[in-house]
Amino acid sequence: MADAKVIPFGEEPRTKRRARRGGTGRTNRAAAPLAPVPPPADEQRPPAAADGGPERGGAGEAPAGDGGWERKVAHGLNFLRRRITGDYEVDDFGYDQELTDQVVMSVLRPFKEKYFRVEVKGIENIPEKGAALIVANHSGTLPVDGLMLQVAVHDHHPAGRNVRMLAADLVFMLPVINELSRKLGHTLACAEDAQKLLERGEVVGVMPEGFKGIGKPFSERYKLQRFGRGGFVQTALRAGAPIVPCSIVGAEEIYPMIGNSRTMARLLGIPYFPLTPAFPWLGPLGLVPLPTKWTIQFGEPIPTDGYPPEAADDPMLMFNLTDQVRETIQHTLYKLLVQRRSVFF
Repeated sequence: MADAKVIPFGEEPRTKRRARRGGTGRTNRAAAPLAPVPPPADEQRPPAAADGGPERGGAGEAPAGDGGWERKVAHGLNFLRRRITGDYEVDDFGYDQELTDQVVMSVLRPFKEKYFRVEVKGIENIPEKGAALIVANHSGTLPVDGLMLQVAVHDHHPAGRNVRMLAADLVFMLPVINELSRKLGHTLACAEDAQKLLERGEVVGVMPEGFKGIGKPFSERYKLQRFGRGGFVQTALRAGAPIVPCSIVGAEEIYPMIGNSRTMARLLGIPYFPLTPAFPWLGPLGLVPLPTKWTIQFGEPIPTDGYPPEAADDPMLMFNLTDQVRETIQHTLYKLLVQRRSVFF
């Protein structure tokens, strides 16, 4: 078979050019009819539908999402391959960034955007890079507010930063929750882990009220409990990281806690056993949170890098800074509650 001749793009075969000029003494025995000249680009548009838009499936129109599903399937298969073969990375705390960004955030995002309709304010107060300690109020019977805080920062921060939440011991004692929390970047609420993360330049989130805040009765909603002994301030001082106060409105009403069965709590080994208008009376349906409207506001950061190294051991300074953070969060909560039109809208 003879080698094929390569014709550059935009150049016609020599025989056709000669035929167009009248030939060079050689005639074409069976000249193919010329293809019709395509209309201009503006005339190739599909006919308009009755509503003024292009007809679906019209001539010249690619199907919606053409190639998108193929890319998604290929991306998903590649993701599964890496998970099965172990071709992914986690840090020494167990944080799996790929799983968090591509799976967990995709699951949590509809709750933030559609169910709780979280409004985020003051996201610019979280630094673009470097360490920061977010200190937030804690409420809601179940720690849903920590998850919404994490996805809010991930989605709204210009740098897409991930919050490394500090969690209680109980979280890491539960079989499935333990592994998932590690994958999300959560770690034990201790000074050593928090300082190590801050020294790496991470954004760390802490809710100092702990179980006292999340398990308080509905009658004490939006009243901050004690912030402990100020250990988070000491950690921020040692790392020189700014403290960003965070106020969350809306979480208090998702599971209105009207009672606490201490007997059940003692039998199950948990800090409290909540009684709400729906749980445990409605069984699993009682675990569905109410669709309240949320607001998460980040306040102006409180710098700590101007203090000397020995300031971390000054109990009076720690007490003053702890009180300043607590009062800032409480004042912002009251202001957001006054501005709120309704619990659900």
